[in-house]
Amino acid sequence: MKLITSENDQKESEQPETLEQLEDGVLVARAQLGDREAFGELVRRHRRSMYGYAQSFTQEPFAAEDIVQEALIRAFLHLGSLVDIERFLPWLHRIVRNQAYSRLRSRGTKEVPFTGLCRSHPEGRYPNGNWSNIDAVLCFLSRSFGDENYNHVNPEERLVRMQLNEMIQSAMNGLNKRERQIFEAHFFGQLSPQEIAKLFSMSQTNVYQVISRSRKKVMQERHRIVIDHYMNDRKDAGTMKTNILPTSDWFYAKGEAGSWTSVGWAMYRMLGYTEQRPTLPMVMGLTGHAFRISVIRDGVNIGGATAYSFSKLLPLGLRNLGWSCDYVESMRQTQSSLQSSIPRALALAQRSVDKGIPALVWDSFIPEFGVVYGYNDESRMLHVMECVQDDKLPYDRLGRSTLDELFVLTIREREQKDLRTMLRDALVMILAHYEGEKLEDDRGVCGLHAYETWVEAFREGHIDPFGNAYNFAVVQDARRLAADFLRELAGDWSTGNATDARMRELSSEAAQCYELIAARLGKLTSRFPFPSGGDPNSIESREDAISVLQQVAETERQAVGLLNQMHVLLQ
Repeated sequence: MKLITSENDQKESEQPETLEQLEDGVLVARAQLGDREAFGELVRRHRRSMYGYAQSFTQEPFAAEDIVQEALIRAFLHLGSLVDIERFLPWLHRIVRNQAYSRLRSRGTKEVPFTGLCRSHPEGRYPNGNWSNIDAVLCFLSRSFGDENYNHVNPEERLVRMQLNEMIQSAMNGLNKRERQIFEAHFFGQLSPQEIAKLFSMSQTNVYQVISRSRKKVMQERHRIVIDHYMNDRKDAGTMKTNILPTSDWFYAKGEAGSWTSVGWAMYRMLGYTEQRPTLPMVMGLTGHAFRISVIRDGVNIGGATAYSFSKLLPLGLRNLGWSCDYVESMRQTQSSLQSSIPRALALAQRSVDKGIPALVWDSFIPEFGVVYGYNDESRMLHVMECVQDDKLPYDRLGRSTLDELFVLTIREREQKDLRTMLRDALVMILAHYEGEKLEDDRGVCGLHAYETWVEAFREGHIDPFGNAYNFAVVQDARRLAADFLRELAGDWSTGNATDARMRELSSEAAQCYELIAARLGKLTSRFPFPSGGDPNSIESREDAISVLQQVAETERQAVGLLNQMHVLLQ
């Protein structure tokens, strides 16, 4: 059947719609296909709201205009990544917000406590002095944006208030009524535990427990909010995905047993996905970990093996192998510092996995190093291999394992370096360590002096069996790999010139020293097995351990002398 229409109806149906008549979604679809006029209409339509939104962050017209310009450029470049075209405006506003935050943070933004914000207010307190009412706190924060004094607040503090206003209510939702009352009384009302105990008719011990438990709940909730924001950004950008790298048997080829030095083993795993694929002894040797020894004075604590600056030592070691790197670190700092680092750490690890290379990570399940080799945005899970544990780690658990410390490192670019240059740079670092570099833990002693500290701890009879056994296992295994590294080096000086001949000779002699050291320390790892630790504080154990440590220290001094000669030859 033929449909009969009037002439006017036919003309109207043939009339093309103007850009002004089109919905945002249609304009976005056209812009994604390269229609610049469609994108221009989107800009015309939403520029005013973008500018107002940006100015709410900065209160500076010129800065707001710069933010809008940067946001529009980013939107144009990444428009193709927007999957849900109906969410164009929220996506655009999120870009503006991120640009504003980045601009303000680059000027030195720092998070401040609630009490600091209160002191910055002219009245010095919340309305009616009511610190215990969270609704009054929110009312104050909300109203502060509109009063005349707020316009004179610096942009950094304004950003902090806006962030607080967004997340404080959500962060408190995890508390029950009693926890919330006590939490508000302590943190907002500035009441002491003794005063709270009287107010709520409970013991001071219970008050301390409630405050501690509530604080953890609030911080966990805030942690979750930070992850939510990060995932919303990925969703708006259309970058949600799952990517899991294959874990081949290559890691365990040739009967390699791994290493007690988890950072060396993690680097070996990470570099195994590159074309370079160095051996484990080469990784341990050139990064210096095969030659490290650090001892904590108080009982030979287990933390001695990692009592160094990750951000200083690890990039330097990778540079010896010819790699530059990027890292995110939040060590021994505040929870707010940790939370602000989480999105950057996740993004860094995900970018590395997307490039086909795992990321190195600290303290995923226990205070050791491992690798992130995959992720799933939908389930919010990282795939992590740490020591012998291969498991999934929720995004919101990153940096919140045993020590609440965060360190994620990825390799970036390969620099062509010959073996001589690599070894020369590595020897500089190794010899500096033996001379006694400064450790992060002031109680720690490293290098050759560490043996003296270890002997003194045995003489005092205050050895921690667990930590002592772990340190013996780490150092003995490292020296075994040092010997393997030097043997491998000896085979690489293949030319017939005198310098190479001398390098082969020195490498072989040094390898013999480290083989002897590993054998002697092996007796102590048997006597003090990990994790039980044996009985290091008995008189018989003490005398045997001191004797072996003194012999090892003397042999290692001889080995250091040989390393020094190798370094001189490479100059």
